Amino acid sequence: MHENLVIVESPAKAKTIEKFLGKDFFVTSSMGHIRDLEKKDFGIDIENNFLPKYIIPDDKKKLVSELKKLAKEAKVVWLASDEDREGEAIAWHLAEVLKLKPENTRRIVFHEITKDAILEAVKNPRSIDLNLVNAQQARRVLDRIVGFEVSPVLWKKVKPSLSAGRVQSVAVRLIVEREREIMNFNSTSAYRVSAGFLVPGPDGNVVEMKAELSKRFDTKDEAYQFLEKCKSATFSISDITQKPSKRSPAAPFTTSTLQQEASRKLGFSVSQTMSVAQRLYEAGKITYMRTDSVTLSALAINAAGKQIKSTLGEKYHQVRQYKTKSKGAQEAHEAIRPTYIDQEEISGTAQEKRLYELIWKRTIASQMSDAELERTTVTIDISTAPEKFIASGEVLIFDGFLRVYMESVDDEEQNGNSKSLLPPLNVNQQLRADKIFATERFTQRPPRYAEASLVKKLEELGIGRPSTYAPTITTIQNRGYVVKEDRPGIERTYTELILSGGKISEKHKKENTGAEKSKLFPTDIGMVVNDFLIKYFDLIMDYSFTAKVEKEFDEIAEGDIVWNEMINSFYQPFHSKIENALNEAERAKGERFLGNDPVTGKPVSVKIGRFGPIAQLGEAEDDGEKPQFASLRPGQHIETITIEEALELFKLPRTLGEYEGKTVTVAIGRFGPYIRHDNKFVSLEKGVDDPYSVELDRAVELIESKREKDKNALVKTFDEDPDLRILNGRWGPYISFKKKNYKIPKGTNAEALSFMDCQQLIEKESATVKKTRKK
Repeated sequence: MHENLVIVESPAKAKTIEKFLGKDFFVTSSMGHIRDLEKKDFGIDIENNFLPKYIIPDDKKKLVSELKKLAKEAKVVWLASDEDREGEAIAWHLAEVLKLKPENTRRIVFHEITKDAILEAVKNPRSIDLNLVNAQQARRVLDRIVGFEVSPVLWKKVKPSLSAGRVQSVAVRLIVEREREIMNFNSTSAYRVSAGFLVPGPDGNVVEMKAELSKRFDTKDEAYQFLEKCKSATFSISDITQKPSKRSPAAPFTTSTLQQEASRKLGFSVSQTMSVAQRLYEAGKITYMRTDSVTLSALAINAAGKQIKSTLGEKYHQVRQYKTKSKGAQEAHEAIRPTYIDQEEISGTAQEKRLYELIWKRTIASQMSDAELERTTVTIDISTAPEKFIASGEVLIFDGFLRVYMESVDDEEQNGNSKSLLPPLNVNQQLRADKIFATERFTQRPPRYAEASLVKKLEELGIGRPSTYAPTITTIQNRGYVVKEDRPGIERTYTELILSGGKISEKHKKENTGAEKSKLFPTDIGMVVNDFLIKYFDLIMDYSFTAKVEKEFDEIAEGDIVWNEMINSFYQPFHSKIENALNEAERAKGERFLGNDPVTGKPVSVKIGRFGPIAQLGEAEDDGEKPQFASLRPGQHIETITIEEALELFKLPRTLGEYEGKTVTVAIGRFGPYIRHDNKFVSLEKGVDDPYSVELDRAVELIESKREKDKNALVKTFDEDPDLRILNGRWGPYISFKKKNYKIPKGTNAEALSFMDCQQLIEKESATVKKTRKK
């Protein structure tokens, strides 16, 4: 029997806390929520003021029984789940299910798992905050209503197995709208003029100083005429401006900024960042990782100051307290920081070490001095033209916080104007132009969202909270509305005019443009669902409405509004839209007519099919002739595919020739492109082979490679029954019998197994499976 029972939500957290509490405390874990809304019958009593119907899942019943027993034996139960709304709800569910008496129950919260923080929390317990619980319940109930009422509409009107969500659907809308901006974008070109001027350097040697013209020319002729003027021109410095400037450090991390920076600097996905941060928090190495606060405690500020002064000196230290700009900053009381700021390095996995280092550097830099720079701008006159060349340079006078950390920026924020050091110069100084370039440059289309930039946009719009960013982005990818992938760019030709030695030459160069790395692309089904939801459920797809709902959750957490009333004000107009969509909406296939096939005269169209976007050639005729169907290729969209591209899709299956007296064909199936030979199937190598261009030699190579692989996979066959085989698999040898696989125990010599041995293993595993199913 334990006098004090402490319940947290994870075993890792329990293990860390246990070290700080004495023998009178027993720490255990609830493994997250112990109950949830029931999945059948909606899980919400709409008629009874939206009362949630909670159940204990089957996989939690044994754990709940153990917790009830422990709680009954303890004198005091301490509920120590996380300090945000989700954590408060976990504590409330525990109190309800375990039937804890208020006089024997203590709620404790802390935003770091250190001995001082835990002992301080034990000294200052509180009761469960029902306002926070109600805010969590309101979010859960509203999201269940949206998901359970809209999803059946999508099944009926778009495609089976689809689903919708309040925040997820808005996130998809952002990605779809950006994609359409890109589709409709028309790039224009202009000529950027730059020059290399030869001037004496500090050591007397001649160096090149680069400068750019203050104007761009719309056409090649205009650029050519300007270079003609420069042939006989003299160049002189008309102005030199030097301005001191400062650069200040970024605030300590919030959930959002940590996700963004970990993506840019470490290449982590949003969910990966949160998973690693969770482990660091539960191990007592960082403060709570779901927060939108940028403030630091006085203790942390003092510890950072001490660390900076001892390692870098007084001049690098500057006390700073940041203010949280987010109106809904309810999640926690402090920014994400190391719990022990004097620990620059930690033990752990490589990912944990890298993320910890990022958090440590950002925290330390936030308490450091500004970086001091001097910016120089040089204006160069042209004797034969009114335009001017501008040269810019930057000198770092004092590195300040840059000694430790520099914040990264997204692709779309990079302007490419890197500043370099300029040589000594004087006003009226004559300059000699070495070469002048007029290079054709193109306007850039809007950038696609990466996970980090999508989080930033959601935060700017007030959509979602620290606890929702990662699951939202994961969900829209899992549902197939969005894919995250790399895509190659396309080759583009551009023109460059060069003035050198009094002569103008012209060159045509090539560059790769539009390459994407780990960007979010909407799928065709994502675009069709988005359009349907905007048409019939404009309320839940509206950005300002979604942000307004988040603010109302915040108001519920503050106790300013009643959660049931907030849900009711949403439900009435929303439910009428559900009924209208079911009764009035036409089936949405995203269908688009492209034209008629010039050879057969049959109509060609594209639409959403059972397994994704497809092209259709012809229609079902009375004489029984059926239309042909072909899947769209990766990167092709229903909205942008042309009739020529669609007709290319019907060239499959394609006959490549004969091998070993049997026909070899290539086609695309449900699971991707494949080679067919002698009634056997061989997959094409993803990213290497194109079914529309692969040749017979390559097909034979793939066929032989598959044969070799299959040969090496075969360990043993049996004359008693050819269907029974022992094969080598990814995780070791196994038995294959009548299209089913059976395990071979570890340490068993697979080659030594007899026919009877295999039959016994099959019978044993089959009996275990039956017993499990029955249970």
